[in-house]
Amino acid sequence: MAVDGWRDDRIGSALRGENPAVLRRLDSGFAAIGDVQFLPGYSVLLTDDPAVQRLSELPRNARLAFLADMDRLGEAVERACRRVEQGFRRVNLEILGNTDGFLHAHVWPRYAWEPEERVRLPVWLYPREMWRDERYALGPAHERLREAIGEELDRLAGAEGRGASPGGG
Repeated sequence: MAVDGWRDDRIGSALRGENPAVLRRLDSGFAAIGDVQFLPGYSVLLTDDPAVQRLSELPRNARLAFLADMDRLGEAVERACRRVEQGFRRVNLEILGNTDGFLHAHVWPRYAWEPEERVRLPVWLYPREMWRDERYALGPAHERLREAIGEELDRLAGAEGRGASPGGG
């Protein structure tokens, strides 16, 4: 597979351990940091079954596991961004599936420093050029945030294993 070929098969490359964006293996799939970081900490939960296109295609227990992992990734991003990034406000969680045909969920951190005309709108309304601008491409500058999200995922897994409440910790 080419160096960037993992983007053509995000789930398969994650299953093979070849997806460099993967932060952690979770119960229902993979927590991955996003390719673009114009909102630092953007992350994605990928299903571990590339044939699954919609949440409703999963059996109830697998559906609940995916939603629990989305919650866990959202909380980890929130905790990490609060600790590492300036001006963190909240996270937005989305399951859209309009571009990529496999089940995945987006976790978007939102910040106080976002332009007033964008802060209350969906992230998808940011200008197209921001999505392709090399300044925002995932890279070494995001390593500290990437590590912080992974640490928070580990903490939350430990807290859940001890029977703590999902929001505790």
